[in-house]
Amino acid sequence: MRIVLGMMAVMCAGSVSAEGLPAPLTDADFAPVAEVEARLGQLLFYDPILSGNRNVSCATCHHPAFGTGDGLSLGIGDGGIGLGPKRVMDPDNLPEQRIPRNAPALFNLGAHEFTVLFHDGRIEVDPDRPGGLRTPLDADMVTGFASLLSAQTMFPVLSPDEMAGHYSENDVSQAVRRGVITGEGGAWDLIARRVGDNPAYASQFLAVYDHIDGPEQITFADISNAVAAFMAFEWRSDNAPFDTVLRGELSLPEPAASGMALFYGEAGCASCHSGPFLTDHGFHAMGAPQIGPGKAARFESHARDEGRFRVTGDPADLYAFRTPSLRNVALTAPYGHAGAHADLRSFVAAHLDPLNGLRTYDLNDAVLPELAVDDARGLADIAAIAQAVNYQPRNISDADVTALVAFLDALTDPAALEGRLGIPDTVPSGLPVDQP
Repeated sequence: MRIVLGMMAVMCAGSVSAEGLPAPLTDADFAPVAEVEARLGQLLFYDPILSGNRNVSCATCHHPAFGTGDGLSLGIGDGGIGLGPKRVMDPDNLPEQRIPRNAPALFNLGAHEFTVLFHDGRIEVDPDRPGGLRTPLDADMVTGFASLLSAQTMFPVLSPDEMAGHYSENDVSQAVRRGVITGEGGAWDLIARRVGDNPAYASQFLAVYDHIDGPEQITFADISNAVAAFMAFEWRSDNAPFDTVLRGELSLPEPAASGMALFYGEAGCASCHSGPFLTDHGFHAMGAPQIGPGKAARFESHARDEGRFRVTGDPADLYAFRTPSLRNVALTAPYGHAGAHADLRSFVAAHLDPLNGLRTYDLNDAVLPELAVDDARGLADIAAIAQAVNYQPRNISDADVTALVAFLDALTDPAALEGRLGIPDTVPSGLPVDQP
């Protein structure tokens, strides 16, 4: 079948129409970024100074060597040593549990259409809220965050298992324990004072931001804005082979071309993975296996993760999670909100028949550094998860799965993976930088 895309003709083996493909991305789809601000954010992103015990950076769980994730099903933040799948527990500071959800990739988060973030969408652009954002902090939400991407950095630094550390270990974790987050002496202020007290950082903040006249005026929002600028600048991804198809420049080879036809046709993938970033930004119960500690309050003992329901309270949102963008998906393993599948092909096969995928799931498919916890407890809720599934299985052959995976490989953008600024050799704090 011949499919006309712009001035080119793409030969595909399945049923796909030009109207089913998104328009190509342009500069207008992305917020502009000042490189000088991104360079400041680069240093902060890789600097452990933002963590309570000064031992975890943003890059620990979002590293370019692992597709801006950490290569683990469920990460280990504070209490871990090493990087990626080689990360092990610190015997002198054992973590209490794994981070409950898989570390999401960071590609294209500076694009205008990303107006909701995290697996459960707990932060979202909302013009009616203070600062234009809806977050779990509600009335305690402070202003000054330049974007939703900036605001998302507020939460990892407050999480004991991610960056803050545990209750008696440092001033930041103690502030979190007391519930003192904002204002003078709050957790964010303590982090800002660390950064402002560093002369190298202070001079850069004064050079980048006109509203800052002295290091004492640096706020956590300023830090977050710089980090967000770096992420938006570094990992914009719009030059994969798929993009050349959208621009009408080239065609995909087989079996990727057949995989694209399936993706936009019989396999039904594009019903959720739509648009140029291959996401509808919606929430769907897809029956991904639940492993690890689940998403529970400290006083709760279950290992469930009820997804969007924890945000909305709507039973229709039980076990629903945000549709991830598929940009560079071939390199962002493991997959699913809990990272239950380390292999893309096995995840695609399970995704196409989620009820069978739940019944046949094997915990050995996950990447979990050794920790004395029961990672299989959440699998006991298989019946409830299955009942919520809102996707009908597709009759897809092994050859079709091969074609789909080949198409997903065509979403890989080498320039975005390499990054534009890269990993700094050193950071102003003098603390170690996570190197691959």
